Amino acid sequence: MLTGIKLRLYPNQTQVNQLWQMFGNDRFVWNRMLDMMNERYKNNKDLPFLTKFKLNYLLKPLKKEYPFLKNSDSSSLQLVNEFLNQSWKNFFKDKTGTVGKPRFHSRRYLKPSYTGKSIVKIAGRRYLYLPKLGYIKTSKTGVLKDVKIKRYTVSLEPSGKYYLSIQAEVKEPEKLKKTGKQVGIDVGITDLAILSNGLKYPAFDASYFEKQSQIWQSKYSRRRHLAHLLCEQDKNQKVLNPRSLESFSNWQRARKLKARYQKKVANKRKDYLHKLTTHLVRQYDVIAIE
Repeated sequence: MLTGIKLRLYPNQTQVNQLWQMFGNDRFVWNRMLDMMNERYKNNKDLPFLTKFKLNYLLKPLKKEYPFLKNSDSSSLQLVNEFLNQSWKNFFKDKTGTVGKPRFHSRRYLKPSYTGKSIVKIAGRRYLYLPKLGYIKTSKTGVLKDVKIKRYTVSLEPSGKYYLSIQAEVKEPEKLKKTGKQVGIDVGITDLAILSNGLKYPAFDASYFEKQSQIWQSKYSRRRHLAHLLCEQDKNQKVLNPRSLESFSNWQRARKLKARYQKKVANKRKDYLHKLTTHLVRQYDVIAIE
């Protein structure tokens, strides 16, 4: 069966620079290929559709013209073509007009990430070997034993943390032993769940982190608004070197702290629900929910 595994990455500064280069290369190839396909479709809509294999054939001359593309994992650029090809297929298959043509990827609004399907090797308890990046520190790699990695995605979260998401093929999980017990669950407001045997599970509580998240969300919005006003002021006054939003460190700090507290709340909620559902599944054979 296929499952998803997510690990935290700890790249050094050289690897961080490489990752940003690879993020940009994927975006660059998408935009170049999309621009070519748009012109082709605009000039003659009856031309045969370009398959992902034909798009991959164009990567070789593109790498000669732009040598920096060689710094990326070649499989990631091929997957960009595959995703673009699928987007065009969805556009042509749609008869309702709700699916539009693929759009260009923006550096400012696109989540930094790239997907590859090359071989990922376990180099130690807390180290992996990734193509082009070399040996990179990660969280515990024990979960990757006896699994077949199909493809992987390296991404940068708004909190500033790097993650490796893996699509892996694993063996079927072992079945739990029968307990002969049954239970009914009533989902409440004051309590998260009330069992038919009288047991209650309290509602999830992360009030401190939720409050900090709200505080930094307000600071983020206020600082971004002020930074935007200053940028517009420089633009109107035709300053020689106008400031950009990215140049305001206090806004960048608020953005990261806001994202970190929001991620903290989400992780705690997920952990609480996983522990609760795992306990219920191990204790009861039949579970009825309102």
